[in-house]
Amino acid sequence: MRDIPNAKLGLKAKISRRGVLGAGLAGASMLAMPSVLRAQDKSLKVGVYGGFFKDSFDKNIFPDFTKATGIAIESVAEPTGEAWLVQLEQAAKAGAAPADVSMMSQVAMLKGQTTKLWAPLDAAKLPNSKNLIDHFVNKYPDGKIAGIGAVSWYITLVTNTQTYKEAPTSWAALWDKANADKLGLLALVSNSFLLEVTAKTFMGGTKALDTDEGILKALEKLSEVKPNVRLWYRDEAQFEQALKSGEIPMGQYYHDVTGLAASQGSPVRSTFPKEGGIQDSGCWALSRASKKTEEAHTFINYMCQPAIQATLSRKVGTSPTVKRDLLDLTAAEFASVSSDIEPIIPRYDLYQTKSDFLNQKWTEMIAG
Repeated sequence: MRDIPNAKLGLKAKISRRGVLGAGLAGASMLAMPSVLRAQDKSLKVGVYGGFFKDSFDKNIFPDFTKATGIAIESVAEPTGEAWLVQLEQAAKAGAAPADVSMMSQVAMLKGQTTKLWAPLDAAKLPNSKNLIDHFVNKYPDGKIAGIGAVSWYITLVTNTQTYKEAPTSWAALWDKANADKLGLLALVSNSFLLEVTAKTFMGGTKALDTDEGILKALEKLSEVKPNVRLWYRDEAQFEQALKSGEIPMGQYYHDVTGLAASQGSPVRSTFPKEGGIQDSGCWALSRASKKTEEAHTFINYMCQPAIQATLSRKVGTSPTVKRDLLDLTAAEFASVSSDIEPIIPRYDLYQTKSDFLNQKWTEMIAG
């Protein structure tokens, strides 16, 4: 597990970090305030999620990068996902870059691709990108690299160990009539990824969501879960407390936060179902307005090192974006943040291209 002093700060910080990525709520009034580490001849502005997450990078990652490369990092606390995307877009039109490199959600990556906001990255200058698991290389339709996987994390099937002596083995447990009025599930179609869970568990995989017909079929199947749901939650802390107390003894939640709660004595467990945990992630992307292309490639290449990804797992609690066999994480360290079971990868494309349709049908069939 990551070191506890950081982790204690991390529970609430996780909420803001994942809120930035997952919900993508507008919050342009939140200003991104840079903190300068050290002015040098070479420098790079890097946007990361604020709070605990930014503090961890400022302490555990950026100083060593500067020491290794001579490039000073000016870290910028990003506001919520959509707001930061808008700021980057508007600045790029004026030829400015509030940050050269930013950590972006996958949906924001796709939206930025439509306006060519991201400068294509040169694979020849990113030799360490060969360490990455394939789906962490984000590409434009023409095959050029738009972004590189920065960090990832898992949403898993969680249970109260006093209520459930045996861990469930499949997401199908959510549908089990024995679990009536016992579930806590994320409230939004765009952050719960329950459509993907349904497709992977009952429809042969997420390709079943390629058509509107397939999406509606998945929603119909998912609607069968409704009698089992006690809480559709937006406030992570609310579900976390109900899970610990046993009031809502099963649901979906963040693997790392659940593991931390268990390590501190709470009667909770996180299980990777046989269909896989849901793996969400953020990407490094370079603004087309940036004049720091060389420095940006040096930074992104540095972050693709197995040793750096292992440090992030230990210090920040994120799941590695590089292949398992390259890491020096112990089995216990790896299990605290990740799994060897093939993950469920969200269909980010749908949340970009079919957002209105999905939200409407979700309200009608699931959350209404």
